[in-house]
Amino acid sequence: MSVYGSLHLVCALAAARDDDRATADTHIAEAEAAAQRLGVDGNHVWTAFGPTNVSIHKTTVAMELGDVQRAIAIGAPLDTSTVPVERQVRHAIETARARARWNRIDDALAALLDAEVMGPDQVRYHQLSRDLVRDILARPRRPRLAVELSDRMGVRSGEPRW
Repeated sequence: MSVYGSLHLVCALAAARDDDRATADTHIAEAEAAAQRLGVDGNHVWTAFGPTNVSIHKTTVAMELGDVQRAIAIGAPLDTSTVPVERQVRHAIETARARARWNRIDDALAALLDAEVMGPDQVRYHQLSRDLVRDILARPRRPRLAVELSDRMGVRSGEPRW
């Protein structure tokens, strides 16, 4: 059930990246049904699959589809403590990205800094967090904490994105 649900999460994300909302919603619904049948968060076959991971993916799918407020509504209150640290950190990065797009830079930065405490390497080397820090640095008033984080990441504003 975990593998089945996880495959639907991957398909939902792929559909969202292809801007296919209907297909993304179909796959999220199927993953959600599988998570409900499973009943709890687990890490069977290293999938980290369960209701929490479905909500994490709903946040990411919403961001990919440009639904920033929906991503924040789903992602910000979500308790991710039942999933592996990698999933917690990845969700925090996605939530930070949503907050930054909603022009809540201080909240976005706070989410990134919290994530850095949990998984420093994941934050420092994940392309999404690096891009987010570059975007924050490109603002007229660069927050001191963003400059300090960029130093730890080895990121400078104006650098090309890979």
